[in-house]
Amino acid sequence: MSYLTVEKKANIFKEFGGSEKNTGSVEAQIALLTERINSISLHLKSNKKDFSTHRGLMKMVGQRKRLLSYLSKTNLTGYRALIEKLGIRK
Repeated sequence: MSYLTVEKKANIFKEFGGSEKNTGSVEAQIALLTERINSISLHLKSNKKDFSTHRGLMKMVGQRKRLLSYLSKTNLTGYRALIEKLGIRK
């Protein structure tokens, strides 16, 4: 499983949050969760019986869903731009 390095996290925060220090922005949190979800999904494809990781993945997906819901209510144009950039919705 490829973990997020400090440089990768800083790059995500810089790209989606505006700066490396802006770790609390909703867009940066959603981007970080998406990166973690993609990483864990790859792990679960080869380890189908890892149920504790599957539970953690479902919790992360729920958290991302709540953040996306909040973002869509507060900033609809930012929400649409973010899901386009991350490729979340089809």
